[in-house]
Amino acid sequence: MVKIRSTCAIVFALILSLGGVSEAQQLAKQQFGAKSNASAQRPAPFGSYAKGCIAGAEQLPETGPTWQAMRLSRNRNWGHPNTLDFIKDLSGFAAKQPGWKGLYIGDISQPRGGPMLSGHRSHQLGLDIDIWMLPASRLNLSQNTRENISSISLRRAGGAFVNDNWSRAHHRIIKEAAKDKRTARIFVFPGAKVQMCKDAKGNRKWLRKVRPWYGHHYHFHVRLACPRGDSGCVNQAPPPPGDGCDDAQQWVNDILNPPPPKPRDPNAPAPKPRRELRMSDLPQQCAGVLASR
Repeated sequence: MVKIRSTCAIVFALILSLGGVSEAQQLAKQQFGAKSNASAQRPAPFGSYAKGCIAGAEQLPETGPTWQAMRLSRNRNWGHPNTLDFIKDLSGFAAKQPGWKGLYIGDISQPRGGPMLSGHRSHQLGLDIDIWMLPASRLNLSQNTRENISSISLRRAGGAFVNDNWSRAHHRIIKEAAKDKRTARIFVFPGAKVQMCKDAKGNRKWLRKVRPWYGHHYHFHVRLACPRGDSGCVNQAPPPPGDGCDDAQQWVNDILNPPPPKPRDPNAPAPKPRRELRMSDLPQQCAGVLASR
């Protein structure tokens, strides 16, 4: 599968270079999705998490002492060196938990970041990491198994509560990720945040980084801050002050008792569909990232 994808990427890049694809089809996601390797540049993210790219990305090894990269055919195990170091550190911590030998790592970024052909709107800077909720009980999974195995869901009642798959190890691993100074935010389903608020002891400052968001019950999403000194990278605004527990509880309340829908103005224009990103929407440096060998 990995060889097939790489061959397709090379063919698509050749078609682009020969002008065989119309301008309307040359969306940013197609150009970045056609690249099978990183640019030969100094590692540097440009732009924002949902509108950017990364130069000089490094590939997370498919298997390490305390991790395995999943869904290898996607070729999304590329990131900033800070990201790879973070994964190595957090997976080492996870390996100390009962029943865990480390972490299963989902999407990070494409080889040059940028918009993806499918899936995420973010993950464009090599600074976002999807970490599976499934305990990594084995680190010798075959490539085929990694394409077909699924993570586990931890939610109950539409995400209002955790289910029996939730464990103290999940709490400890997410807490360790949140305490890391490199971490900007962690996205997880509302019931998990509320449960962590209930179980937290002592210093609760780390809870501020754990934010409720839609989905995120098969994995949690770690977003790292822009590396120090990389002025071309745009950080997300920091989370609101406080531990965020009241906000998470409101999410849960809305799941259990959904508020009535707001009446729609019949004279209001229909919402416009979200427009696909083009190269002109991205920082100018991203053109150089694509053009680099």
